Amino acid sequence: FMSSATTTTETTTTKDETLIVAGATGYIGKSVVRESIRQGYPTVALVRDVAKVESPEGKQLYGTFFEGAQLVQCDVTKPDELTKTLQDISDKSNGKTSIVSCLASRSGIKKDAYAIDYQATLNCLESGKAVGSRHFVLLSAFCVKNPWLQFQQAKLKFESALTTAAEDESNLTYSIVRPTAFFKSVSGQLEVIQSGAPFVMFGDGEVTRCNPIAEADLATYLIDCFADETRCNKIINLGGPDEPLTMKKQGEMLYKAVGKEPNFFYAPLWLFDVIIDGLQWVCDVFKSEQFENAAELARIGKYYAVEDMLTTDPNEKFGTITLQEHYDKIAVEGQEYDPYTTMFAKPKAD
Repeated sequence: FMSSATTTTETTTTKDETLIVAGATGYIGKSVVRESIRQGYPTVALVRDVAKVESPEGKQLYGTFFEGAQLVQCDVTKPDELTKTLQDISDKSNGKTSIVSCLASRSGIKKDAYAIDYQATLNCLESGKAVGSRHFVLLSAFCVKNPWLQFQQAKLKFESALTTAAEDESNLTYSIVRPTAFFKSVSGQLEVIQSGAPFVMFGDGEVTRCNPIAEADLATYLIDCFADETRCNKIINLGGPDEPLTMKKQGEMLYKAVGKEPNFFYAPLWLFDVIIDGLQWVCDVFKSEQFENAAELARIGKYYAVEDMLTTDPNEKFGTITLQEHYDKIAVEGQEYDPYTTMFAKPKAD
């Protein structure tokens, strides 16, 4: 199921094919829009609210990413609206369209995961099939290899639907890309150590290893899938160019970037089990969805504290941007606020 991450094969695919990006305003999605434009594809970015994207705040967030793209307002959770939208795009593109889905639930809790990672993404597939889209590129996740979380199971359910659809539809092909981790997900403690607090890690800091991939490199790989036949109907694990990085090593690199001496706090792994068991007990006793969601978020935290997000096969490593280069950049420029990955930081004031 693997294909080379370093070889691009020229094919007869022409740049008169329109690429439709679902999840265009997300962390990876906006980079995918920019890369699609850079490679010369007519590019449609599906967004829930065009006015919001075109507002002064939206232009600050997305302006450079969306220059040259056509913004189309569409709610991907509404199948009929989505099919009509894609049909309009297809009609204006001589019937030549392909889709890249960067949709992902924000929280990872069960309700969100099945609404977005599965159902909304399935809507994109079904609508794409209805209008004759050629190729479907899915941004999935490396962690689905060991799926004990709700969002992983939702992603796998859609992957199965996609591969089955390609078997049934002779004109539909796919590429499923499972990145190890994003730089954003291993940068959450920047503001913590800049404030003087210690870098927090679990166990001895050597429990897990990863080789995350930069959003720009990942976007390049995803768009390359439309012209590279070696990635056709493949499931591809993908990491960045770094050698295996433990959490302690990531902390050392982050301290180097901000010019401070390392200061570590080691939290015991059993802490997760205590929290998860306590929250699940309350959920079971009181039938509380709120506590069930809290327990799931704690499980997500534990998962990434104990599971490797690592590719070691050279064919599963891609890109040129290293994590140290990323840390050096955000240490000077700061990083976009994200309530799910930026620990203790606050949104920038207007």
